[in-house]
Amino acid sequence: MAKIIIDGDGAILGRLCAHVAKEALQGSEVIILNSEKVIITGNKPNIIKKYKSLRELGGTTQKGPYFPRRTFMILKRAIRGMLPTHREGVGREAFKRIICYDGIPKEFEKEKTIKIKVNKPEKFITLKELSEKL
Repeated sequence: MAKIIIDGDGAILGRLCAHVAKEALQGSEVIILNSEKVIITGNKPNIIKKYKSLRELGGTTQKGPYFPRRTFMILKRAIRGMLPTHREGVGREAFKRIICYDGIPKEFEKEKTIKIKVNKPEKFITLKELSEKL
């Protein structure tokens, strides 16, 4: 089982999630660093409005759906949506192999990371900005 360490700085959310889900389904353990620096492309007010409406969907404490506010949890939830059913079978096993961190923990400072290169779009919002607005 291979261990893949990805630096999320400047990576686009959807493309990063698709890549991570594919790697996890193939049996690799995937670690994502700097999840607060992942970006969502589009108009800021529209993105904030969309995620606020998702947060408001949550019912009581005993019923779902729950939508996270912390950056690494927003990222992990987006990855979960790209897996085949996360509750059982291969999707569940793949989801267990994905770990997300805000910043870079000490044990990964000297490790070599994969940087997903993209051209910065004109309109975007980082997950850190989004989580502060929720």
